[in-house]
Parts: sequence; C-alpha cells; structure tokens
Amino acid sequence: MKKYILGALVLVAYGLQLHAQDGKELFETVCSTCHKINDNSTGPKLKGVRQLWADAEESDLLYEWVRNPAGLIESGKSKRAIVAEAYSPTKMTAQNLTNEQIDAVFDYVENWQPEPEEPEIAGDGQVAPTIVQNYKENQKMFYWMIGAMVALLIAIIVMASSIQSFMKSDYFKKRMKDAYDRQHGGGAQKLTMLALIVGALSFPAASMAQSMDIGADEVLFKITTSDLYLVGAINIVLLFVLIYQARLFRSLYRMTLTPEQQKSVESEGITAKKINKILTDAVDIEDEQSILLDHEYDGIQELDNNLPPWWVWGFYASIVFAVIYLFNYHILKTADLQVAEYEKEVAQAEIEIAEYRAKMAMNVDEFNVTLLTDESALATGKTLFTKNCQSCHMEDGRGDIGPNLTDDYWIYTNDIATVFKTVKYGTPNGMPDHEKKLNPIELQQVASYVLSLEYVAGKEPEGELMKKQEVEETTPDETENSSEEESVDEESGDSTEE
Repeated sequence: MKKYILGALVLVAYGLQLHAQDGKELFETVCSTCHKINDNSTGPKLKGVRQLWADAEESDLLYEWVRNPAGLIESGKSKRAIVAEAYSPTKMTAQNLTNEQIDAVFDYVENWQPEPEEPEIAGDGQVAPTIVQNYKENQKMFYWMIGAMVALLIAIIVMASSIQSFMKSDYFKKRMKDAYDRQHGGGAQKLTMLALIVGALSFPAASMAQSMDIGADEVLFKITTSDLYLVGAINIVLLFVLIYQARLFRSLYRMTLTPEQQKSVESEGITAKKINKILTDAVDIEDEQSILLDHEYDGIQELDNNLPPWWVWGFYASIVFAVIYLFNYHILKTADLQVAEYEKEVAQAEIEIAEYRAKMAMNVDEFNVTLLTDESALATGKTLFTKNCQSCHMEDGRGDIGPNLTDDYWIYTNDIATVFKTVKYGTPNGMPDHEKKLNPIELQQVASYVLSLEYVAGKEPEGELMKKQEVEETTPDETENSSEEESVDEESGDSTEE
C-alpha cells in the first residue's frame, strides 16, 4: 500500500512540475509580447489578474475572456471584461487555449519570483567594473613577503637569544654591579632584575616567531589583495620589533660602560674617514710605505692598493647572476626569452582587444545605431522578430494589432534611430518596450530587419507617407572623386556666371 501511495505522490509532483513548465512556456510564447508579469505594458500586468476576476465573481468568465474577448464584451454579461478593455486602445487578441493551459499560465504567474538584480551599469553603458584579483601575481608577491617574514623572524629570534645570553653572562652582572656600586654603593641585584624585566619585553616576539607555522601548506591558492595587506602589516610589525630589540641591546651594553667609556663612545661616532676605508680598503697615508712597488719612473712610484671591496663583491655577484641567468633562460628554460615573452604579451593583448570590442559592441543606443545590411544580421533580426513581434505585426510584417511595417506609411519616422528607439522603449499607444528582453545588438538587428521588409498587402496604412531610406555604400575613392567633381562643377558654374 505504501508503494502505491509513494508512487502516486511522485506522479503528482511530476505533474505539478510539468504544469509549471507548461505555464512558463505558454506565457513566453503567447502572452509575453503584450503582458509582463509584475509590470504594466501594452496590456496590464498578469500578477493578480485572476484574483481581480475572482473578486468580481467572474472567475469562470476569465477563460472565455482569454479565448474570445470580443464575444464576451458583446454578450454584456461581464463587467470585468469592460474594465479590462478600457485599459488600452489595443484590443485583446483571442488565444486558442484550453482551461488547463490558462490555469497553467496563471499558476506560473502567481508563483513567479523576480530574478536576481543584474550587474550595475556605469554611466557609459558598460557594466560597472568589478575588482578582479590577479591570483598569479598575488601568489608571487605573497611568496616574497613570506620570505621577508621568515628572515625577520629569524633575526628576531637571534637578537632575543643574544640579549638573553648577554644579560645572563658574568660580564654583564659584574659590570652592572660595579655601575650600581658607583652610584648607590651596593644592590647590584636590584638593577640586574630591572634590566632583565626590560629585556623580557622582546621575548614575546621571539616566542611568537618560534610558534608561527608558515609552511607551504598554509599558503592559500587564491591570494587576494587583502591577504597581501595583512602579511605586509605583519612584516612591518616584525621590523619594528627587530629595531626595538637592537636599540635595547645597545642600551644594555652602554649600561655596562663607565662614564669615561660612554663619553668616548658618544664622541667617537662614524667618521667619513672610516666609511671611506670600509668602501675602498685603502691604506692610511702613514702606512703607504708598506705597499710601494719596487719599480719607479722619473722618481714616481706606484702603490699596490687592493681593489675596492664593493667592486669585488659586485664582480662576484655578476658571476653568480650570469650562472643563474644561464640556467634560468637557456638550460632549465623556466623563464621566457624576450621573443617568447613578447609573443605572449601580444597574444594577451589580442585577447584583451577582443574582449574590449565585445564589450563595446553592446554600447549601442539610439544616438549611435547604424543600419545593418549583412545577411547574417538580418537573419538574426528575422528570428527575433518572429519570436517577439509577430503576435502584433504578423510574421511577414503586414500588421494586425500593430501597424503594417512593410508599407511607406509610418506613425513616427522610418530612420534607423527612431525604429531602434521605438522597439527599445515602446510607445504610449500600446507598443511594449523590449529593452529588458533584447540586448542592444539584438535591438539593432530587429530594427534593421523591419526596415528591410518588402511590401505586403495587409492592414490599412497608419501615419504619414515616407519613402524608405536606402543605404548607399561608397568606397573612399568614390567619395574623393565625387567631391572633386562637385568642386569642378562649382568652378565651372562660377566661370559661367562670370
């Protein structure tokens, strides 16, 4: 018994799903041209219509209204039909639907939910730019910053260990005792404990450094800009901790010096002479006799100075760089040479250009729209016209609810900009807008197809008589020749008048 009940429930659920799908399909193919679900258009919005007929106690007549609106109005038995007819000058089109199909449409309408909002459109008609993370570049930067963090942590650990060893040494204790005895005559232990408390301020940073796990497993694949900011902030904090430790070590060392030694350290400083000696490794003038060469010329002797250390280390660095370069570009080929890098950049630029052109292709409006004449665009326009416009204008454009689009009579003008604007925004006399159904290119294709239609006898003319505008394609050479002919004609005309 349970099997039969479960099977029946499955069949009911499946039937309801098909019912909803049929309602959506019927709405999109039959009703969407003139009606919207939750907004007024050529016809009123359909959401809530069934309830309005129920409130008027005419629920059964709603089916007749859909199938034969003109007959229902002529019968005079429906007040709700008269109200619905007065909504728009455009007459309701009879639809060949069964009661079940009509119920499916209204069930879909009543259960319809709006779709999520589309991306915000910028002022120039383009989708507002969103923040795009370049994870590949972020990953490289992240590795460099992690390397800097590791170096800082190692330096902090070494400095903290040095401070701790220095403060525990007998030399430090003896110096501190002597310094305290000179000032207070004893009690070196108190001063030592004070120094230990001050020095301990640097140890939490070292403990933190030792406890942090910065292994490769913790690195996320997708590194965002926020992650880089966070790691950068941590590096800055660690750098300040290291600077503080260096200053603390220097202060502790100076505490062990006598007043005379402290004055000597303060006055000594780093002079330009010392800097010059470090950079050039030059021998003092007083000791130049030790590096004189044996030979001389005209009483002039030459000194055998060493090469400057900065130059020597720069030379060694260039050798190391050359080896790394050789393996990187020619042996292991882990990096691209200039030609390959250039080709990749060109390929990437072509992709970006194609994306830009694709975006700009949608930047079509009534101010810059042009008439399309190629067969593919017109074929697409015909398909879109058949799907969205034939219920009012017929498949060949001869007109039904809407005017005949194939004759030379136009309610508005027949230029591409006006037709595009009419299709896009609709008109007050019942023409619905298609701005949300079709993108700008599709609107352009439909408008161009409408202007390409050949005359078909149909609905009586509406509007004013206007000739169809034709597009004449001219080459640059023809344009130059025509302008030259005009100038010649003008000159000949002037000479004739003279």
